[in-house]
Amino acid sequence: MPTNTESESRKLLGRLRDTMAEEAAGQARLDKITHLTADSMGTEVCSIYLFRDAETLELCATQGLKAEAVHQTRMRLGEGLVGRVARTGTQINSADAPSEPGFRYMAETGEEIYSSFLGVPIQRLGEKLGVLVVQSKQARQYTEDEVYALEVVAMVLAEMAELGAFVGEGAALKARHTQPVLFRGGTGQEGAAMGQVWLHEPRVVVTNLVTDDPETERQRLNEAIERLRVSVDQMLAGANGGDSDQVQVLEAYRMFANSKGWLRRMEEDIARGLSAEAAVEKEQSQARARMGQVTDAYLRERLHDLDDLSNRLLRNLTGQGSETGSEMPPDPILIARNIGPGELLDYGRKLKGVVLEEGSVGSHAAIVARALAIPLVIHASRITDEALNGDQILVDGDQGIVHLRPDDSVAAAFRDKMAMKAEAQERYASIRDTPCTSADGVRVTLTMNAGLMADLPSLESSGAEGVGLFRTELQFLIRNKMPKRTELAQLYARVLDAAQGKRVVFRTLDIGSDKVLPYMKPQDEPNPALGWRAIRVALDRPGVMRMQLQALFRAANGRPLSIMFPFIAQYQEFSQAREEVDKVLAREKRLGHAIPETLEVGTMLETPSLAFASRKFFEEVEFISIGGNDLKQFFFAADRENERVRRRYDMLNLSFLTFLEGIVARCAESGTRLSFCGEDAGRPIEALCLAAIGIHSLSMRPASIGPVKSLLLRTRLDEVKAVIDEARARGDQSVREAVMQYLRDTG
Repeated sequence: MPTNTESESRKLLGRLRDTMAEEAAGQARLDKITHLTADSMGTEVCSIYLFRDAETLELCATQGLKAEAVHQTRMRLGEGLVGRVARTGTQINSADAPSEPGFRYMAETGEEIYSSFLGVPIQRLGEKLGVLVVQSKQARQYTEDEVYALEVVAMVLAEMAELGAFVGEGAALKARHTQPVLFRGGTGQEGAAMGQVWLHEPRVVVTNLVTDDPETERQRLNEAIERLRVSVDQMLAGANGGDSDQVQVLEAYRMFANSKGWLRRMEEDIARGLSAEAAVEKEQSQARARMGQVTDAYLRERLHDLDDLSNRLLRNLTGQGSETGSEMPPDPILIARNIGPGELLDYGRKLKGVVLEEGSVGSHAAIVARALAIPLVIHASRITDEALNGDQILVDGDQGIVHLRPDDSVAAAFRDKMAMKAEAQERYASIRDTPCTSADGVRVTLTMNAGLMADLPSLESSGAEGVGLFRTELQFLIRNKMPKRTELAQLYARVLDAAQGKRVVFRTLDIGSDKVLPYMKPQDEPNPALGWRAIRVALDRPGVMRMQLQALFRAANGRPLSIMFPFIAQYQEFSQAREEVDKVLAREKRLGHAIPETLEVGTMLETPSLAFASRKFFEEVEFISIGGNDLKQFFFAADRENERVRRRYDMLNLSFLTFLEGIVARCAESGTRLSFCGEDAGRPIEALCLAAIGIHSLSMRPASIGPVKSLLLRTRLDEVKAVIDEARARGDQSVREAVMQYLRDTG
């Protein structure tokens, strides 16, 4: 670009900086920016349109159009050329605006005399704030240099908006990060919490947008990029031989960090008057804008990589790393785009809740959140951009809703809800040691699910009669390398010690599908949930299973031991797995190690096929635990990660209950112990129906035991079974309404 153009660009940016520094109301600043921009670019018109709400743009300042149109002219997103720029996030440059598709003439503005139109989006890190427009009477295309100049002004406008430069009487913008915001996401873990925001990666705030010394800024940028390259090379060196996904991401980091085009564009921005930080954020904003328009999954991932790398570079330049010196509040709610299980465990039980922009109901983070018994909301889009450390936040994991900076009425209603829950928990504490026997005398065993040592204190406080499912994979997921046998044996021994003689059912390693070990090569499978996972991995690669079995035997050290295999689909798989148990047990005897006093070997029933296995299977297996989460998704062919279909199918659907009754009957014939494990076991109505059809052992999260026991103690299972049978006879699809009506009728 010619030197004189660069000089004009820097002059304009300098004037914008001075405008931002002046003591003035928001409207006065907006007005001055339109005047400066029109004068600098030699256009008759410069206008700023800002979003009033998510769907409406408003003319907020203008030089050249009728002054009375300001704050009166509004348009919907996508309406007219301005609305088109806002909707698509891309510029429109036309010499003959009235001939453009979608052109809308607004008589109140007096714009009919202007032919040429250049509109660029005002956006920051992918968030659309408005549109900046210049117009001229002369019919002409604006040059690349003019387009660039307007884009830079739009970027500075977005940064000034972030810093609150346009807040004040008459301005369209309200102060950023001060208004209540409601986020609707998905439920990762049920529960409710209120507290203060704690950002996993605090926001980088750019305050120095403009520079008078481009050479110094260019040098700062190059030094920061060199530090970034070194850190990426170091991370790559440490990751080689590890998780291929991690290596792939780091390779993408290195590619971008060494990209001459990326560096050249930022240096050009600096030459035109932007600071190094502003130049990085301008590139990052454009990458975020492209991210929303790209449908190809691979390209989206690479744009995510560039976004992450830009954040690293900004932290390098500003010194605003994750260690900001801020103290974690006493009631922290963690906010992150995504987070690994190890990082979440590092926070531990200090957290009151977690909110993620990404994640899934079966993700590692969700598994850990369940283990920690803290509410988790996933898919809360853009919350990391909106939230600030210390903001008040309410998390409703039951509904998948987050209230950020709630108003007083919402906060009061939420406090009432939490108080009612606390009061109910106090009532449940009073029946903690009461055996769970229904009103008609049926004994139901309630056990808890666990996966961490941190879970075990809940064994006594919840009233659980044992651990119906101990997920052993968490110890593998949170490490960067395979744990040693001695480490596992020590852990399992501590679990048995903490159980104080109560039964603990250890499920062998359940990996694959949505649980990929960091140090295990992931399989490129079109449908991982139906692929190489759990027992299939163990039987094809038996070394890990043998090591885990040895650790379990040594942890038991002569005490009773219960082992359960995941995802058995046919009798042969159980037989092969049982053979491995016998081989390891025989070897432990030969080595002189203590063997379990009693050994139970059971299986999860998570595939419909196993319900139809031969009678011989049911006679050989010592216990069966129905894995409700997987079984339900396979029964209904509804992916439990897919919000659009997973809520469509009710666990109390009579087809599913009838199928479960068939399993109950087969286990009764062979005398096989049967239990149900899954989210539905911890929901009182579902638990009541499971008990009514003959499943008298239920395993759930500790917090669910009180509500489930309370309902079972007060209800006759024979009457509930009659309600189910009547609903079946009527042809009802689900028994939910009939059972709810029965409970209302009986008080």
